[in-house]
Amino acid sequence: MRRHLYLAGGVIAVGLGTLGVFLPVLPTVPFLLLATFCFARSNPVWEQRLLDHPRYGPPLRQWRERRAISRKGKQGALIAMAAGVVLTAVTAGWPWVLIPAVTMGSVGVWIWTREE
Repeated sequence: MRRHLYLAGGVIAVGLGTLGVFLPVLPTVPFLLLATFCFARSNPVWEQRLLDHPRYGPPLRQWRERRAISRKGKQGALIAMAAGVVLTAVTAGWPWVLIPAVTMGSVGVWIWTREE
């Protein structure tokens, strides 16, 4: 039963990651990391296909081996979070802008301090 739940989680995560390729605010690699985690517990062949992907395989392997995020990935994540803060400030205003601003502050520092 757990294997089937992990498989379903992996398929959903790949779907969300695929949407992230086309939607600039939705991240791709974090969902593929989740999919790799789920497939490692349910379908090792699919896990290996993700790890061997020419574009998304290298960041997945870097994270798995060294918990590393590329500089380009860090910059992209921080720019996307900053855009979310600005969008919230423009649309929702004060005090709602504090939620994404605090999130960006804490998560952004964590992302920036990861190995490259």
